Amino acid sequence: MAVPARTCGASRPGPALTARPWPGCGPQPGRGARRPLSLLLPSLLLLPLLAAPGTSAYSFPQQHTMQHWARRLEQEVDGVMRIFGGVQQLREIYKDNRNLFEVQENEPQKLVEKVAGDIESLLDRKVQALKRLADAAENFQKAHRWQDNIKEEDIMYYDAKADAELDDPESEDVERGSKASTLRLDFIEDPNFKNKVNYSYTAVQIPTDIYKGSTVILNELNWTEALENVFIENRRQDPTLLWQVFGSATGVTRYYPATPWRAPKKIDLYDVRRRPWYIQGASSPKDMVIIVDVSGSVSGLTLKLMKTSVCEMLDTLSDDDYVNVASFNEKAQPVSCFTHLVQANVRNKKVFKEAVQGMVAKGTTGYKAGFEYAFDQLQNSNITRANCNKMIMMFTDGGEDRVQDVFEKYNWPNRTVRVFTFSVGQHNYDVTPLQWMACANKGYYFEIPSIGAIRINTQEYLDVLGRPMVLAGKEAKQVQWTNVYEDALGLGLVVTGTLPVFNLTQDGLGMTPNQLILGVMGIDVALNDIKRLTPNYTLGANGYVFAIDLNGYVLLHPNLKPQTTNFREPVTLDFLDAELEDENKEEIRRSMIDGNKGHKQIRTLVKSLDERYIDEVMRNYTWVPIRSTNYSLGLVLPPYSTFYLQANLSDQILQVKCKWPDFEFLLPSSFESEGHVFIAPREYCKDLNASDNNTEFLKNFIELMEKVTPDSKQCNNFLLHNLILDTGITQQLVERVWRDQDLNTYSLLAVFAATDGGITRVFPNKAAEDWTENPEPFNASFYRRSLDNYGYVFKPPHQDTLLRPLELENDTVGILVSTAVELSLGGRTLRPAVVGVKLDLEAWAEKFKVLASNRTHQDQPQKQCGPSSHCEMDCEVNNEDLLCVLIDDGGFLVLSNQNHQWDQVGRFFSEVDANLMLALYNNSFYTRKESYDYQAACAPQPPGNLGAAPRGVFVPTIADFLNLAWWTSAAAWSLFQQLLYGLIYHSWFQADPAEAEGSSETRESSCVMKQTQYYFGSVNASYNAIIDCGNCSRLFHAQRLTNTNLLFVVAEKPLCSQCEAGRLLQKETHSDGPEQCELVQRPRYRRGPHICFDYNATEDTSDCGRGASFPPSLGVLVSLQLLLLLGLPPRPQPQAHAHAHASRRL
Repeated sequence: MAVPARTCGASRPGPALTARPWPGCGPQPGRGARRPLSLLLPSLLLLPLLAAPGTSAYSFPQQHTMQHWARRLEQEVDGVMRIFGGVQQLREIYKDNRNLFEVQENEPQKLVEKVAGDIESLLDRKVQALKRLADAAENFQKAHRWQDNIKEEDIMYYDAKADAELDDPESEDVERGSKASTLRLDFIEDPNFKNKVNYSYTAVQIPTDIYKGSTVILNELNWTEALENVFIENRRQDPTLLWQVFGSATGVTRYYPATPWRAPKKIDLYDVRRRPWYIQGASSPKDMVIIVDVSGSVSGLTLKLMKTSVCEMLDTLSDDDYVNVASFNEKAQPVSCFTHLVQANVRNKKVFKEAVQGMVAKGTTGYKAGFEYAFDQLQNSNITRANCNKMIMMFTDGGEDRVQDVFEKYNWPNRTVRVFTFSVGQHNYDVTPLQWMACANKGYYFEIPSIGAIRINTQEYLDVLGRPMVLAGKEAKQVQWTNVYEDALGLGLVVTGTLPVFNLTQDGLGMTPNQLILGVMGIDVALNDIKRLTPNYTLGANGYVFAIDLNGYVLLHPNLKPQTTNFREPVTLDFLDAELEDENKEEIRRSMIDGNKGHKQIRTLVKSLDERYIDEVMRNYTWVPIRSTNYSLGLVLPPYSTFYLQANLSDQILQVKCKWPDFEFLLPSSFESEGHVFIAPREYCKDLNASDNNTEFLKNFIELMEKVTPDSKQCNNFLLHNLILDTGITQQLVERVWRDQDLNTYSLLAVFAATDGGITRVFPNKAAEDWTENPEPFNASFYRRSLDNYGYVFKPPHQDTLLRPLELENDTVGILVSTAVELSLGGRTLRPAVVGVKLDLEAWAEKFKVLASNRTHQDQPQKQCGPSSHCEMDCEVNNEDLLCVLIDDGGFLVLSNQNHQWDQVGRFFSEVDANLMLALYNNSFYTRKESYDYQAACAPQPPGNLGAAPRGVFVPTIADFLNLAWWTSAAAWSLFQQLLYGLIYHSWFQADPAEAEGSSETRESSCVMKQTQYYFGSVNASYNAIIDCGNCSRLFHAQRLTNTNLLFVVAEKPLCSQCEAGRLLQKETHSDGPEQCELVQRPRYRRGPHICFDYNATEDTSDCGRGASFPPSLGVLVSLQLLLLLGLPPRPQPQAHAHAHASRRL
């Protein structure tokens, strides 16, 4: 008889079990306390025995019954793996072939010191090339004679953007009819550069908003041409050199070898002076406070110019800098939640940029409030900061107060804080007070009358900061290595060595030394070139090398995989975000930043390769500093990777007359009898053609092996010999175990073995058609997890979309079960292989029902419960009332006794039965781990409804148009100028800077994703519990299966829906990341660069900016604009200031 149907809310027989009921409808996610099991167990043990008197009914299984089912499941899995897995047989095969390999040891300290030394040598060669370039540049510029009458046709150079501009009819040079003598070059494809290059010439890139024909630029092109020969000589001495670049303070970039510029289809806003490597090389670290005047006079376009200017100013800061932004009128207040200086990293700058957009103009101007706030910020010594250059950047539309008393109190006489003032917008105000503030405090005064002046005038303060460096001379000529960033010319992720280039000429009649920086010399090193110096396959699948800088950002790490990159920002992934953070790793990170050596064995959590699972593992960390750099190198090894196999096939090769032994087992002709072989796509030989298709790669490999001899120098003997060794080893496993077994008897779809040597053998051959695992074992999640876990690891198929039952019937779905093969050879333990089986899902689901029932085997008839007898429910007979499932350690469904749930195998169990999964979590069967992925890529957000007006431009109201006073004001003229400028350079209004520098196509953008994983908690026992939901509660039993990663759960099926409120989430979700305002209160440990140049007693501060303020004459200015439109070549507004400033530099 079936259990009588119950209705939601009906009373249950037996005593009430809700002495301490959970409030609400069932346990909720996030509850701090979990229900004590001791209160439940006595009553729960009695509950299965209770039934209504005088009725025949099935009762919930007793605990010992379910423990018996669990043992049967354990025995069945173990029996199949012993017969088909072949762990013991594979051990014997390795021992029988002991003469074909040696056991080598990884000695962590020696390994990490050798790699650190190799990286140091690699970078030192680049340093020598940098020094030759910097010395040559200073000498060339010193010998150069300035030419006032130089013309474009006098200069011959390759303009890297020329081809793109000729193809663009709206190009500035096409419109002007440029007279520059641009070289036309031929290029050859070079795989090292991933680009077409010309090794005989340099290329020149000039920002779009700088006029190529100006006297300053032409003189710059003239003297930098001599660098070409030095670039070529550097490459002759070191053929491994990549891009060699000189970034000039005028904005000119000359790089070698020549290659066409990767200009986007939208406007190219690349300016070398805003690149991370240039900023780092041009000045020492900065503590900056930006104060913005938001008094009532700052309105409309002027306020928008200020907001844009602040954002552009933030982009000139790097992770070595600290910053805060405040607005002021009568009072000063921070624009964001940051109450003190914070590191100018990408996430903090994003907070500032968003906060700045919320500034509103009101009140009266109070310079005193703004400057006192700024000085207080800079004097706060209780926080982490740069402790080098200190500066205040003030943006205002003008004012009369000089606030001399504030400077006397805070900054005089030492003037340790530089003050930079920016007059924003076009107005009638007297700018003399702003000039005086800058000149009296070793700063500079700038004017930003329109949007075209923002980019140049918010970056030229770097010239002033460079003065102490120039005056320090050789002491300041120290190479610095940057953070990781994306190369603008397509090399991928690189680091750059930088060296400042100084002006060695004399200024004035007194022949005083020039104190302006000429630019920065840089040489790129691709991360892939550094990775090649690290051991990879000898460390095993879970061993790796990593490196970090003084900020704790990773230079090398297997988890450094940015999905998308922004040319404007470096790639900054903290070591504690690349791994799962814990106290031990914090200590390791601090020690590495401090430049210490160390070794530590820790128990830690690691994320699986597919990011679905968490494993608790042992790891050995060893680290040393990389001398002459700011980097530190670390090595991570699991204990089982202390030793590894190295094949030695020399004797065998001689026996078969210099041919490869066991080579025939790699040939597809052998697959039908020996099983299909996948080979890891490794670089076995230099001439081996790579392919993403493993069949094609195997074909390429076989063709190459038939040509090369086993001792060929073009091949990696370690990889090649180990591959051939494992080919033979796994073939013997087929011969001894798999070939004579009937897989169908045990409902197996396949058996397989994967090895460190790169072989994955799947038997029978036809099973390879459905094999979806990565052919590189080191990149296969099942392989890496099996090494880290003892026993049998179940891996259900990953379900991205829901399969239909019909599809299940037509297509066979399999569940992988794998385990590591542990060898002990002469007291040395290692795990060189993983073996396993692939279970037929449907057949094993039926078998699962039988094993969790009162039948001993499938052929035995089902036990019937008589009218007056009492029976326990089981997972087969009572599957309409009893839910039985196997869930893996990540919370994913593996098997169920419910046929309708078979199509949900592989899904997170909360999506199948949210109520039950929540109960398992609340009863400590599972623990939750949350982390953030800072390297994710997200689809672009659709643009908001901004109307028809161009972005970033002030739009006057109807009242403004009707007001005569408005038309005669500076605001009206400034708007008119913007519109005229936009007609000529309309693309400036059509693209944001990020879009302009990237692809014109819709592309993904960098974002933060929140990841949640579950793993087994502390509970290891078998017990019953209750899901209490008032009158609609559920009994369940849960027990871990020994020697597996499975949890066996038996529960009453849910009869009520009101308990489904709580649902645990496992899917990755879009996130803003942890709250930045809280993170800055506990900043991670870091150290700034070891050198600081912020003061020199001989600095001449008399050059501090001069400007003229005059009331705009509408008639004169309109006439000038008409002349420009009708005939004169248009030039962007900032050039006049740029040229004047550059002439001082040269």
